[in-house]
Order: sequence, then C-alpha cells, then structure tokens
Amino acid sequence: MSEQNAKSLREALSADYEGLVRRLTRCLGSSDLAREALHETFLRADRVSETVTVRSPVDYLFRTAINVAKDRRRSDRRLLSAAEIAAIMEVPDDRPGPSVVAEARIELEELEKALGELPARRRNVFVAAHIEQLVHSDIAARFGIDVRTVEFDLQHVMEHLARRLGRKVIRRFGPRPKSAATD
Repeated sequence: MSEQNAKSLREALSADYEGLVRRLTRCLGSSDLAREALHETFLRADRVSETVTVRSPVDYLFRTAINVAKDRRRSDRRLLSAAEIAAIMEVPDDRPGPSVVAEARIELEELEKALGELPARRRNVFVAAHIEQLVHSDIAARFGIDVRTVEFDLQHVMEHLARRLGRKVIRRFGPRPKSAATD
C-alpha cells in the first residue's frame, strides 16, 4: 500500500509527459524551466506519503511542478546573473603577486637591519623624514637640533643605506623632487 501514490504518479507522468510539459510551458513561459520542474517533480514522486490522498495524479504533478518552478526562481534571484559574474571577473586585481610581496618583505627586513646599525638619533630622523613625512624644521624641533643637522643626518643615513642595500634604496628613499609650492 505504501507504493500506491508513487506508482500512480509515475504512471501519470509517463502517460502524459509532453502534455504536462506544454501546460507548464504556457504557465511558466519557459520550456526549459518546465522540463526541469517536471524532472524534479518526478524525483519527488517517490517521496509522496501514503497519508496524502492523490485523487488526480496529473493535477498533483502539475501543482507540484509549478511549486518546484517557483522555488527555483526564488532561489535563482538570490544568485548572481552571468552578467554580474562577468563584471566581477573583469575587476582588475591590483594586489601585488606573491613574488613581489616576498621581495618587498626581504627588502624591508634588509632595511630594518641596516637602520638598526645606525645611531638612534639618525635612525629616528630618517623615520621622521621618510615614514612620518615630517618637514625638516619639525624634525629639528622634535629632536632639539638645527635643520642643518637634520640634513647632515639624512645624508649620512642615505650613504649608509646605499652602501648596505645598493641603488634601489636611493630610488625608494632618496631625495624627492621639490614641488612647485616649495620652489
């Protein structure tokens, strides 16, 4: 007795498959969606409980397929469309690659080691000028020295870094071109 509903639904589906597809296509507006919904309905037919009374297997299949299609559409609305996915894929990834990141970490470690070899004031003057981007007069005031001493310290730091790290440090931390406002 437990197989009666499933058997009657399978028989109704095989007997009127194309008719159900046509009816569903008219209601749903898509033959593909109608066929997918009907396929899912067929898979669900085996799970129909015997406590449910199925008076008209064709109508039961049709209603179930409509509900399956509604669920599918609701679920598809939560997903990104092909155009949205394509737009996301076209966004350029400006992050540096793994080799660039590894090289930058090595350079930073070399810079920290070279800076660690300097006297504390010269190291702090360099950090204030190149990391904190302070102007020389502010650096002089912070350390209680004159501007000429700041320039002297920076020159010595750059010479030390150039000896230890090579020309790349001059490009990265060397003198910057003066802006039009400071001329």
